[in-house]
Amino acid sequence: MRNVTLLLFLIIIPFGCLAQTTPKNDKEESAMKPEKNDDGEWELTVIDTQFDYFLNAIAKPISQYSESFLKSRNTMLVSEWNSYYTSGRYRNVIESSIDYDPKEKYGIKFEYKLYQVFAYVNWKYKLKMNGLSGADVTRF
Repeated sequence: MRNVTLLLFLIIIPFGCLAQTTPKNDKEESAMKPEKNDDGEWELTVIDTQFDYFLNAIAKPISQYSESFLKSRNTMLVSEWNSYYTSGRYRNVIESSIDYDPKEKYGIKFEYKLYQVFAYVNWKYKLKMNGLSGADVTRF
């Protein structure tokens, strides 16, 4: 009985240690898409515990930016981000593309938060984003 138990144990262990990942389907494309909340405002959710700290303690306040400035910068930054995503550069940081329409009126709160996502990635991961203003790059 003891030998049977040992034999079963030796057979089951290798199967338990095998990687259980499924290959990613190339046709599936993950993308961050802005969505409207119940109040009709555009919403952006960032799932990173340090982002709120960055937004409250390090990022420049929203009053330092105009909506037109943020929209023009976000247009460049989203393009740069999506270029990194499609090329496969910085895979450990950029895991999805961003679906952003520069013609859409998202509002200053959304534009500010999106811009700060790029500033945050620059701050936390030292990923150079060419669309950030000089002040936002050098402060970090």
